[in-house]
Amino acid sequence: MEKIAEKKANKLNGFLMLLVLLGLIALEIYLLVSGIRTNNAPILWIFIPMLIVIILIASGFIVVQPNDSRVLILFGKYTGTVRESGFWWVNPFTVRKKVSLRIRNFNSQKIKVNDLHGNPIEIGAVVVWRVIDTAKAVFDVENYEQFVDVQSETAIRQLASEYPYDVDQEDMPSLRGTPQEIAESLKNMLQLRLEVAGVEIIEARISHLAYAPEIAQAMLRRQQAQAIIAARTKIVEGAVGMVEMALKALSDQNIVKLDEDKKATMVNNLMVALVSETEVQPIVNTGTLYQ
Repeated sequence: MEKIAEKKANKLNGFLMLLVLLGLIALEIYLLVSGIRTNNAPILWIFIPMLIVIILIASGFIVVQPNDSRVLILFGKYTGTVRESGFWWVNPFTVRKKVSLRIRNFNSQKIKVNDLHGNPIEIGAVVVWRVIDTAKAVFDVENYEQFVDVQSETAIRQLASEYPYDVDQEDMPSLRGTPQEIAESLKNMLQLRLEVAGVEIIEARISHLAYAPEIAQAMLRRQQAQAIIAARTKIVEGAVGMVEMALKALSDQNIVKLDEDKKATMVNNLMVALVSETEVQPIVNTGTLYQ
């Protein structure tokens, strides 16, 4: 495939060429009136070619708005791109293709795909992009806007299959747990795919993420169970630390001397009080610890 890079097109100030055009039109009218008055037929040899020149000059004007461009093609050959906004005149024989340089959004549909663990999920993303090389956008791909749409959906599918929806370990990347890392990975993946079309990816983020309806309830119960286990683990770790601290304080300050049986009973009571989900009811022991 022929490599084409963007280059600056030759152009002239449109207002200057407009003055030239108006001068030629005035001269053309003068020749026409003079020819009619003097009945001078040979003057047509000047009138007709000048009329053709006027038509060609008039067809060479273009108006380029800010963040817009015109790609010029002369007899199948790329001659350059006009990026500067304003009123310009270019070769009237060129074909001018408009390419917008404005920032655009691509909002993908909800795509159903399997994650790294094979769980069916629904995922969607928003891609912010713009054209930075008009020559590549026009000549290297058939339709750069459609190319962005197709490649974006393909990249989203690939991303979803390379990461799990969620993980137990906090340091492991996942679609739900590390959104910044996932967004950066998606951006790099899209930039690699769309560079051939002269497109720059400004931002790419996941806009929708959920389990597929057929497994949503089961996954919700699993997440709830994992949350309960994690919470219980933290509670037990804290309770053990508090019991250890209490026994150490009693021993260091010589408040009471406890043998192994008393320590076991005290640990049991403290653990029940600290770990229990319901409020503990105190019981007054009027005897000894062994009764």
